Amino acid sequence: MKVLVIGSGGREHALCWKLAQSPAVEKVYAIPGSDGMRDVATPVPVASQEDILDFARLMQVDLTVAGPETVLAEGLGDRFRDAGLAFFGPSQAAARIEGSKGFAKELMKKYHIPTAAYQTFTDEEEAAAYVKTQKFPLVIKADGLAAGKGVVIAQTAEEAEAAVREMMEGRAFGTAGTTVVIEEFMEGEEASVLAFCDGKTIVPMISSQDHKRIRDNDEGPNTGGMGAYAPAPVMTPDLMQAVREKILQPACDAMAAEGYPFVGCLYAGLMITDEGPKVVEFNCRFGDPETEVVLPMLDADLAEIMMHCVEGTLSEDDVRWKDGYAVDVVLASEGYPAGHTDGDAITGLEEAEQLGCHIFHAGTKKKSGQFVTAGGRVLNVVARGATLREARDKAYEGVSRIQWRGMQYRHDIAAKGLKHLESK
Repeated sequence: MKVLVIGSGGREHALCWKLAQSPAVEKVYAIPGSDGMRDVATPVPVASQEDILDFARLMQVDLTVAGPETVLAEGLGDRFRDAGLAFFGPSQAAARIEGSKGFAKELMKKYHIPTAAYQTFTDEEEAAAYVKTQKFPLVIKADGLAAGKGVVIAQTAEEAEAAVREMMEGRAFGTAGTTVVIEEFMEGEEASVLAFCDGKTIVPMISSQDHKRIRDNDEGPNTGGMGAYAPAPVMTPDLMQAVREKILQPACDAMAAEGYPFVGCLYAGLMITDEGPKVVEFNCRFGDPETEVVLPMLDADLAEIMMHCVEGTLSEDDVRWKDGYAVDVVLASEGYPAGHTDGDAITGLEEAEQLGCHIFHAGTKKKSGQFVTAGGRVLNVVARGATLREARDKAYEGVSRIQWRGMQYRHDIAAKGLKHLESK
């Protein structure tokens, strides 16, 4: 079986790594991939959707897996299915659950899926007037894709109006901000639950918790994610059951009822409120960095699961999990998230791997035989352990071996999880 993964980051490296473990998989390609993935996949420097499709035909690829949301929102899955090729990822119509926050909110409202109260605006002046009448904090979201960063939590009416005008007039997030969604602020702790979906059946993965802010104690600007751990103790068995019955399966059923069944990985970003779990956002693909901690815990054949999703034969029996925990610490370059430096030599990768850590490359390239930085988020240092503390300590021990000029990371990944466990 030949598998193709679309993307080049840490999430895609983790997908390639897990798919390569399948006894049925003889070859893994990655478009465009990266030097850091060469241990498990062959990078292919292809750009356009037509070229990706031509490559899959030429190499007789048996399964294609989408990493980033952009190619899904652009309809790559439809092109593959129209060509009769197996593709793990939703159609362009189903991908709107991430591609348009307004669309997702309307779907949740129609099908009674718990989420924050909201209003959607296409007129800047109406939005600016609306925020002056609301309680604070208030959440302002760009409607379209904004690489996980199109969200502002405004503490005052002045901040809210400034955010609206920056998104809609200043185009801080390009065309993503031509429509804005304004939501009530939900109190609670966030968690993520990803799920395999074959269009009608949902099988949740273990829970995880991302760390969005750049600095310890959730301070500083938002990033694409500075680390994660799984499973998240805040997600008790009862809460997981509630998420499955009140959020994930209803969302799957809703999309099928609307005529665009969802096939792929459905990601629910959740807030655990006093009223129970509510949806912060849906994504139409594997999360990053959640994937880097969830997949090392999967005790099953990922390629087989994905083919069952594509074929509409997904079963609970397909998906099994290892005991214990996994922790991922993201190492970022100097200046991130405002900018980043490239070309800094990275040392200590082999030493970290010898400790038993998985190193997933997010933004590196090889220069004269040595890995150098080539992005904002550079590496994911992932470790498993029988306990959360063991996994965390092992991950940070791996981090201590790695160095480059200006390297930055959070020191409190999984601290919330440890607090939950130690308070029991």
